[in-house]
Amino acid sequence: MPDRRIILEGISPDAFTTEADRKALAALERVPLLPAVLRKFSELGLDRWFYCLNMAMSVRCGPKQYHTIYGIFQECCEVLDVPEPELYLTSNPFPNAFAGGVERPFVTLRNSMVDTLTDEELYHLIGHELGHIKSGHMLYHMVGRLLVPLLQALGRRLPILGDAAAIGLIFAFYEWMRQSEISCDRAGLLVSQSLDTSLHANLRLTSGPNRFSSEENIEAFMDQARAYQEASPLDQLGKVILYFTSTWAFTHPMPVYRAQQLEKWAETGDYRKILHGIYPRIEQSAAV
Repeated sequence: MPDRRIILEGISPDAFTTEADRKALAALERVPLLPAVLRKFSELGLDRWFYCLNMAMSVRCGPKQYHTIYGIFQECCEVLDVPEPELYLTSNPFPNAFAGGVERPFVTLRNSMVDTLTDEELYHLIGHELGHIKSGHMLYHMVGRLLVPLLQALGRRLPILGDAAAIGLIFAFYEWMRQSEISCDRAGLLVSQSLDTSLHANLRLTSGPNRFSSEENIEAFMDQARAYQEASPLDQLGKVILYFTSTWAFTHPMPVYRAQQLEKWAETGDYRKILHGIYPRIEQSAAV
């Protein structure tokens, strides 16, 4: 736990966006069907619908409502230099959190997620979600979550029936969404400012809440993550098969892969440079 978190004033999302994220986004934006899907999303008012649904099913946090969580949230916004979005807490037994809202951004934490993580680990989780908002991911993420219904609304056949345009868009969307998660894991680390804390948060997200959590071992988890990345040729083939049978449609990368990628980034020195004030700033990015 840092004695005092460093405020990353004016930090640009370029500071934590991966090159793979940039390439995946560029590939997504070249898909010809994308503009029609975006128009349909707007026509159907799905952003407002999702915002109202979240408000109806969650409790908004503030100075008079869950003030401890709200205080952590405020500090996270200050560290990452993000205008404060709305914060909600909702009941769900499956630990998770998400950012939503294009016109009115918000972050929603599930109660099971809050129960699973320590206060320090919440900084990583909230920093990750704020990373999506700061990076301007919300429109594409919202569309990505509703992609199949939007394609159906456009009269497209489901991918299994062979609509090449729909298949291309779905593959491009899911690839970018996975890559954007790696970028925002970095944002979570920049807010937690402790690699051990962020890796522990990843471990707990992977194992979920359980009564043996006191027996967790981060070193063993990272050994597992490295072994996954350094798999034998036969296991690498298994990962290829796994991708084409299921993981191509995942919106998030494999948890052990995320942990290993975060560790690698921290070890490159880029993370430490940012904490020492060496990072691209928003005004510099806008001038490019």
